[in-house]
Amino acid sequence: MQTQTLSVADARSLVTDTLIRCGTTPGNAASVAEALVGAELTGQYGHGLRRLPIYAAHALSGRVDGQATPRAERTRPGTLLIDAMNGFAYPALDLALEELPKMARENGIAMAGIGRSHHCGVAGLPVEALAKQGCIGIFMANAPAAMAPWGGRKPLFGTDPVAFAAPLGDAEPVVVDISLSKVAKGKIMAAVQRGEDIPEGWALDAQGNPTTDARAAMQGTMVPMGEAKGTALAIMVEMLCAGLTGAHFAYEAPSFFDLEGAPLNIGQSILAIDASAMSPDAITRFATLAGQIEGMEGARLPGRRRQKIREELTREGITVDDNLLAEIDAIGR
Repeated sequence: MQTQTLSVADARSLVTDTLIRCGTTPGNAASVAEALVGAELTGQYGHGLRRLPIYAAHALSGRVDGQATPRAERTRPGTLLIDAMNGFAYPALDLALEELPKMARENGIAMAGIGRSHHCGVAGLPVEALAKQGCIGIFMANAPAAMAPWGGRKPLFGTDPVAFAAPLGDAEPVVVDISLSKVAKGKIMAAVQRGEDIPEGWALDAQGNPTTDARAAMQGTMVPMGEAKGTALAIMVEMLCAGLTGAHFAYEAPSFFDLEGAPLNIGQSILAIDASAMSPDAITRFATLAGQIEGMEGARLPGRRRQKIREELTREGITVDDNLLAEIDAIGR
């Protein structure tokens, strides 16, 4: 497979130019570009440039409104309800990240719920942004159904991401980012695009049998992280992201991967906690715990691998295969 290496600036331009060509405003396109390139820079390629053909197709078909401007309503002193207006998730998340640190400093804690939203990419990125502003960040999102309740066969839950970040003073934040399935479905989508098999244990086919066929996995269900524990956490995410905001539950939402159809109406929730709200020494104590982990042979602090990848790729560029670039170039022409 032949590849090209793009600078970070060129990768951002690729996303913005493509989305603008497909009817997205420059501001929204720039927001999406920051998120997709951010995913590439953390090594989360299934949420990076490989999402661009689907995003662009959604903008062309009306599944996502590339012209939308999200609206925010302060429903309580510490709560913010954001209507993404059936647009991309990232401008709505940008609005949340603009408002939440101020609200958290006022109230100690603040929460934003986002409804009528779209795919939200790498969950670790918005919480890392909060941590760099002195807040503890907690983020979760629901997604179209891909995972059955433990012991069941019918998909009811998405592969719902959950992320957490905390500031460590002068050091990079600790960032925890997990999917409630054993792996994110974006990794299976990427395997389909590359024509590769997936490891056994990631997914089941439509008949409930283990499969290594990525296409069969896309038609089946994902294996939950931690078996029954993963699906229990998925209930929490569905209630906080969809029940609370009025967004679709996972089983009501259409697939991310269908190019046409109704808007997705996905929900997201993000919390910001002022790290000094209960103790002026909290960040120092966070750093102490992080130091204990990093000082242990064989242990790794969550987030450090992605931060190292970001540093390397920012310097060296992002590798993209020619087939994907050709597919992107053809969109909307």
